[in-house]
This record gives sequence, structure tokens and C-alpha cells, in this order.
Amino acid sequence: MQTATENSANALLEQVRDFVRFLDRDEIVRVLSAVRDEFVREMESARELADRERRLLTEAASEAEYGRLRGIHDELNALEMERFLRISSVANLHTNCTEYRDRLAGRALHLVEREMEEIGRGEPPRPYALCSMGSDGRAEQTLITDQDYLIVYGDGGGEASDGWFREFSELLVERMAEIGFKKCTGDIMPSNPTWRGSLAQWNRKLLAIVRYEYEDYAKNLMDLIVLSDARFVSGDRGLADALVGTIRSLEQDYFQVLWGMAKAATEMKLALGFLKRLWTEGSGEHKGEFNLKLLAWAPLVMNVRILAINQGIPATNTVERIALLQREGSFSPAFAQGLSDAYEILTRHRILLQIKVIKGIQDSSYYLNPYTLSPDEREAIRQALLRIEDLQRTIHTNFSIM
Repeated sequence: MQTATENSANALLEQVRDFVRFLDRDEIVRVLSAVRDEFVREMESARELADRERRLLTEAASEAEYGRLRGIHDELNALEMERFLRISSVANLHTNCTEYRDRLAGRALHLVEREMEEIGRGEPPRPYALCSMGSDGRAEQTLITDQDYLIVYGDGGGEASDGWFREFSELLVERMAEIGFKKCTGDIMPSNPTWRGSLAQWNRKLLAIVRYEYEDYAKNLMDLIVLSDARFVSGDRGLADALVGTIRSLEQDYFQVLWGMAKAATEMKLALGFLKRLWTEGSGEHKGEFNLKLLAWAPLVMNVRILAINQGIPATNTVERIALLQREGSFSPAFAQGLSDAYEILTRHRILLQIKVIKGIQDSSYYLNPYTLSPDEREAIRQALLRIEDLQRTIHTNFSIM
């Protein structure tokens, strides 16, 4: 049985054969020679990038200076940008960025634990886990990142344990910022007590949210949405699994909460205007542009998330969620492929915007001027938005939203 790699290689070879069958003998030799030379160059480049990445990750595993860890982080980001500009693979960039940031976060935990001992606070009084949320929780990291983390620790430590983890979390957030993880503007970080607690404390918080015991309904609904993408990063995996399991079960058990999330998802605006043309800002700083994140990418991620939760799918990655929703019958193969294509198109443009910001070409990584793109690219984005609109209609019907 052939592997996925062998299948991909055979498919690529078949495309070459389809092309050269229309050429004469000498042209075939010239074309195949050129293809061979280009493949060799690409293979050498891929190996060189992979070797550089391995060396940096090996260095990070034993590095004790936060400044050098920041340098390693920057080098890894630059390497990933170089790779993306060569092969334009969204999935590859997601995987690599998520992997090396997980390793850097794990290294930061170790160093901060050591700092706590050095200042006389001792070792962790209870086992604990660091979990990520947002794009990191979905294993969809890109070139620009911030801190979207929570901490859960074992029960039974009382106020002493709470105090230790408060100090630890505050120090961790500062050290993570030093190595290149920007502080979250929404304060979704373990230094905020909302995103830190023992397992029992987390269970009480979650029950209070789904039972509407907190006054700020909108904020708590948003917190639950964020928690829906929680993923283990480092520490005690059992604690992380227990917390994630509680989140998933409560979201399914309290349908009214999930219904509220679905309603919010279907009401997210899209960059579609009159006659389903692309909508852009009519005036102001971003005239002729639209917010690619808020009016295209985020509605797709959000609506896929809702269906995945409703169907009990444990995966957090958007493309994986789409594939599993197709497998269990929520999507037809064609609809699932359309959504996956939409995700790839929108995310690719988000990454290209980030590259422009990194290179100093523009200030915002959110706003896209579609008229700087080719007609085919503009139409691809419009088709992506139409698929998201269809997805919103599906959820609107499934949840009987009036």
C-alpha cells in the first residue's frame, strides 16, 4: 500500500507526463532536464531550511538566557517566512510555527520554575499544565503571535498553592513577552485570574458560565468560545485533558449556551455587499479595504467550531474539524472541500499581510485592498465568502435561529 508521500509524488509525476506528451523528443529532454534541475534546487533549499530549524530548536532546548531565546524565536520566524515565500504552504507554516512555539513555551516554563526556586518560592506545590487557546489552541499559528494561554493546577493546595501560581503566572507572562510572545490585548493570559485556577476552581467557573450565574453574559459567552479551542502545551497532560473534557461536555450538555454561540456565529458580518460583490470601507483610513480577519476568516473559523462542538468532535484545528464533519455526514464532500479551500485562501492572504507588516510595507495585518489582487484572486476570495455565508445558513437552520 502506497504512502501519502508516494501518492503525492506519483500525482506530480503524472502532471509532468501529461504536459510532455505534447512535445517532440528534443523538447521532452530539455523540459525534463529543467524540471530535474529545479527539483534539485528546491530539495537542497528544503533540506537547508530544515537543518537550520533543527539546529535552532536544539539550541533552544538548553538555552537559559531569555534574550537569546528571543533571538532564536526571531530566527525561526524569519526562516518560516522564507519557507512560506518559496512554497506558499499554509498547512506547513501552521505546523512549524505551532511546534517551535510550543517548545519555546515549554522552555519558558522550565526557566520560570527555576527562577521561582531562586527567589525562595520553592518548587511548584502542585502539578500543573499550560494550555493554549485561539490560533495556537487550533495549531494554526502564523508569523505574528501573542499570548493566549491558561494554567490549570492540581487541587488540594489551598491558598498557598493559589499564591504560588499567581506569582508564577505573573512572572511567566513577563518572560514570555521577553522571548517574543506579545502580551494579549484581551488579557487572555494566566496573570489574569480568569485564566488561572485549580481544576476544581475551573470546574466552578465553567458551571457558573453555562448556568448564567455571572452578570456579564456577553463576556462569559466569549470566554467559553475561546476555551473551546483549548489545547495542551506543556506540563501535566492529565490535568489538561480533564479540563478540556469538562469544557467539551458542558458545551454539549447545556444546549442553550451552544445555541447562544451559534446565534453569535451566524450573525457575524461578511465582506459581501450589493449583489454579493466584495464590500470595502467607503471612507476613512481604510477606504477601499476590508478587515480580512473580522469579515472573512474569523466567521469561517467560528462557524466551523460551532458545528464541531455540536457534533462532539474533539479536534480543534479548523481544517481537521471540516474533514471530520464531512466524515460524520454534516458536510458533503464538495461542501467540505469548498470550506477547506476558503480557509486556505483567506489564511494565505492573512499571512501575506503579516509579511508586509514585518517588512515595513504597511502598518496593519488585518486590512486587505482586494483591488491590488488579480481578478482571479478577488473572485477566489468572493467565492470563499459565499461558502461561509452558506455555512452560516446551515447553522441558522440546524439551530432553529429566528
